[in-house]
Formats: sequence, structure tokens, C-alpha cells
Amino acid sequence: MIQPPPLPSILKSIGLVFGDIGTSPIYTLASLYLVVKPTTSHIFGTISLIFWTLIILVSLQYAILAMRLSSNGEGGTIVLKELLLPMVKSKFGILAVTIITFAGVSLMIGDCVITPAISILSAVEGIKLIPGWAGISEGTLVMLAILISIGLFWFQKRGTDKVGKTFGPVMIIWFVSLAVFGLISIIRTPEILLALSPTHALLFIMQDPDKAFLSLSLIILCATGGEALFADMGHLGREPIRWAWLIVLVALTLVYLGQGAFLIRNGPVDNPFFGLIISEAAILYIPFLFLTVMATVIASQAVISGIFSVIYQAINTHLLPRLPIDYTSSELRTQIYINIVNWGLCIAVIFMLVIFGSSERLAAAYGIAVSGTMLITGVMMSTIFLYRRQFLPVILSIFVTCVDLIFFLSLLHKIPVGGYWSLVIAAIPFSIFVIFTEGQKVLYRGLNPMDNGVFMKKFEDRYTHYPKLPGTAVFFAQSMDHIPAYMTRTMFIHGIIYKDNVIISVRPKEEAYGVSWHLKEIRPGLRSLSIEYGYMQVIHLLSIIRQVGIEETTVFYGMEEIVTNNIIWKIYAVIKRLSPSFVQYYRLPPDRVHGVVTRLEM
Repeated sequence: MIQPPPLPSILKSIGLVFGDIGTSPIYTLASLYLVVKPTTSHIFGTISLIFWTLIILVSLQYAILAMRLSSNGEGGTIVLKELLLPMVKSKFGILAVTIITFAGVSLMIGDCVITPAISILSAVEGIKLIPGWAGISEGTLVMLAILISIGLFWFQKRGTDKVGKTFGPVMIIWFVSLAVFGLISIIRTPEILLALSPTHALLFIMQDPDKAFLSLSLIILCATGGEALFADMGHLGREPIRWAWLIVLVALTLVYLGQGAFLIRNGPVDNPFFGLIISEAAILYIPFLFLTVMATVIASQAVISGIFSVIYQAINTHLLPRLPIDYTSSELRTQIYINIVNWGLCIAVIFMLVIFGSSERLAAAYGIAVSGTMLITGVMMSTIFLYRRQFLPVILSIFVTCVDLIFFLSLLHKIPVGGYWSLVIAAIPFSIFVIFTEGQKVLYRGLNPMDNGVFMKKFEDRYTHYPKLPGTAVFFAQSMDHIPAYMTRTMFIHGIIYKDNVIISVRPKEEAYGVSWHLKEIRPGLRSLSIEYGYMQVIHLLSIIRQVGIEETTVFYGMEEIVTNNIIWKIYAVIKRLSPSFVQYYRLPPDRVHGVVTRLEM
């Protein structure tokens, strides 16, 4: 018998992982039935499509297939890259995997700009259904959504762990409410249960293929947030998330069926979600509206914390430059806050709210980034399973990827009507990924590091025949194979050699977590300290240095002054200048630090 995980872990997963997909019933059908007339046959067909979209894109793609792939329990696009790269041998394959990863992470960031905007605004628009408030202006609703968004982003610095502990139970109440209201409506119109059969979805597709294909671009909204099952796996564990998804799937199925039953009984309305609530319990509508706003805020918060994790992975795997990071939990190693990312997202969300002005127009532009992320996940999954010769998962992954492709193609018509914004937003991190990674390669070659063998001979000669300064000097290098130019200039050109010299290399491992280090003596007066850590691991470099018994007198680190007329490398130079130095990033003592500047033409 399958033993379920502890109930508290399941409830925590419900509260922290499923906020995005859990709030999609607010706007999915309201947006869909602006394009598809809600006749009885269309209601059965579209509700059936929604149910089977949840089964294929979320249950099969993420809960069953993607969650089989992990590194130390971690999930996400960058994890798939780390799993796939060792299997790929050709340079073209490595390049393809790298570009796909850039695209996947960039699209996820683009999605995370629109998600808070549409979630919060769609909840706020429920105010219009309060008696006497029908005439509230669009501008007022947008301003209220902006104020809520600013509060949400301001609260991030206090730590997502505190947010989860404070508001996690709200999502439990939310899903129970969805299930109850949906069930009551189904009892009144039980024939809606027939929509669970794929027959109705197939009939809808065959009878009106053009309309069905167009409707897919809005039906995809029901699956937004599905990628969180995989991305948050390292925070909460595979099994708690899978069991939580079963509960959430039941609640979502009931509320979508309930909205369909409500429309069959009452005909078209502006928003079937809020219409259902008013029809079943009008007296509870205002408290429920407050619950809706809280649920959308929590859902948006979960999306933002997910972006922090993705950005941190990108920094540790050298896809992005170092950014100032605050650690918001002494217990959870993944709880971080990145100020520039937080307020950059806030500005972008406010921009989306102002540009679009309503959840209806946002929905018309939403989905491209979500679907693109799912398609990339499908391609990477299929490739990994193929390399591993796991043929049943390969067949299922290819099937899912084909479904992802159909949804993605159905969304292309949204590009001219605002869908391009998610691509424009995604293009910003994508460009930074490409420029930074290529710039680092060119910079490394241009700095002309010294071969280890040559360095050792020169060091031994200098150390033996020249005077030495008392104390310990610490240098940083990517590896001992090639010694950076700033270090050779300091020792051999400027003649600065200490009695004890320690070369420290800090690099991420393929695993998500764990820290290890090794200190060894290479030559008299020269030691190396190699530190390896998981790409999701938060480390305190100074405490590790102290643990191995190093008491530094001086810390040397390299700085580059880039001179160029090339616009791409000028952008790279700006990125380097704005990102904190190695010493600032690892919070090394500033009173003992000396930066050695190397001028380089690119």
C-alpha cells in the first residue's frame, strides 16, 4: 500500500505551490467565453478541454514525468540543463541546450510579470459586482491593484518563509471554498459531469476546429502555474507536492464544472466565477472577495519567490553576474531576497497594469510565456529520457510535447494584440544571459591566465630568492589549472609575496545542495583551498575560511577595466560595473581587501 507523506507537508504544499494555478478559475472562463459563445454544447466541449488540459499538461507532464527528473530533489529548467549537458557530447548539442535553457528561464520571468498583474486585477474587478459599486471606474480598479502590488513587493524583504507561515492556511480555505461552491452547483445541474469525458472535447474540436483551436489560447490559462510543481520540488519534496496536486485537481475540477453548470442554468454572464458565488451565497460575497484578493496576493508571492530561486540558480551556474542577495531565513537555505529583481518585477507589473487596464485585455495577451516554458520543458524531458533509454517515458514525453506545441501555436495570434509584451520582457533576461556568458569567455581569454606549471616555477624562484611580507595573503582563482593575470602581476611584476599565500577557488557542483572544501599545501609558502557548493546552496565564505584556520592579512581580488567601441561589449561592461565584486558578494572584510585592476580591450 502506498504510504502518503505527513499531512502537514501536504497542506504546506497546497499553501505554497498551487496559488497561481489555484486562482486561474477567477479569469479563465470569463476570458474564454468572450471568444466562444457559451452555448450548452460549447460549455461541455470547453469544460472537457479544460479538464483534460489539467490532466495532460499538469498531471502527466509535471506531476508524473518532470518530477522523475531531479538533482538532489531539485527541479526546474536549470536542473534539466544540468542533467542534460553531461549526456550531450557535440558542441552544437551543448549550444542548443544552453540556448533552450536561456529561453526557458527568460520566458518564466516574462510569465512572472503578467501573472501577478492578471491575478490581482481579476480579483479586484470583483468589486464591480457588489451592489452599488457597478459604476466604479477602470482607473480606480487599476490604482487599487497597483497599491496591492506595491504592498506585495514591499513585503518580500521580510522573507517568503514568514509569508508562507502567515498566509499558507488561507489557500487551504480557498481550495475548500472552490470545491464547496463547485459541488453545490454540480448538484443543481448534475449532467455537467458528462463533460469529464474526452468525447465532448473531441466533438467540439471536430464540429468547429477553428473555434476550438482559437479557444486553446485561453484554455491554457487554466494550467498557468503548473510548472510550479516541478520548480518548487526542492523546497517541499516530490511526494507532498504530488499528493497536494491530487487534492487541488479535485477542487479545480469541481469549480470549473460548477461554473459550467451555472452557465447552463443562467446563460452568459460577465464573470462566471463571481456569478457562481453570488448565486449560491450572496451574503458571503464580500468576505469571499476579500479571500479572493488574499489568495491572488499569496499566489503572486509564490511566483516571485520562485523567480528569486531561479535567479539564484542562474548566478551560481554563471549564467548571470553576481547580484546582492539577502538571506531571509536562518532555517531554510532557499529563502532569499534579491532587491534589484524584486523592484524590477514590481515596476514591470505596474507597467502591465497601466498598459492593459483590465484582466480581460491581460488575458488576451497572456499565455505565450507559459506555453513556451512548457514546450521547452517537454523538449528537454524527452531528450533526457531518450538518452537514458527509458522508452515509455520517451513516448509519453513526446506526446506531451506535441500537445504543448499545439497550445503554443494557438497562442501566436495573441502576439499582435499584446502578447508581444511577455516576449519583450523575456528578451531582456535572455539578452543578459547571452551577453554575460559570451563576455565572460572573451574576458577570460583576453586576461591571458598563466599556465600552472609556469606559475609554479616563477613562484618558487620568487619565494626562495626575494624578501617576503609577514602574514597571509589570500587570492581567488577559478581553478589551479590557470592562474589569473591579477595574481601574477601582483607577485611577479609588483613583487608582492607574503610568507603564506593561499589561492581560493569557489565553484558550484552539479548537485543542488552541499558544501565541501579541501585545503592542501602545494609548495612552501603556497596553499590552495578548493570550495565546492551546490548551485542552490547558500554559503558563508568567510566562516569557511576561518574553519580551515586561515587568518588573512590581505585579500587580493581582480577587477577589470573594459575598453571597447563594440555596443555589445559596452553593455557587458555596464553589467560588470553594476554587479557587486567577488568581495562584496561574499561579504569579505573590506578593511583587508585590495583590488588589482587589469585594463582590457574587447
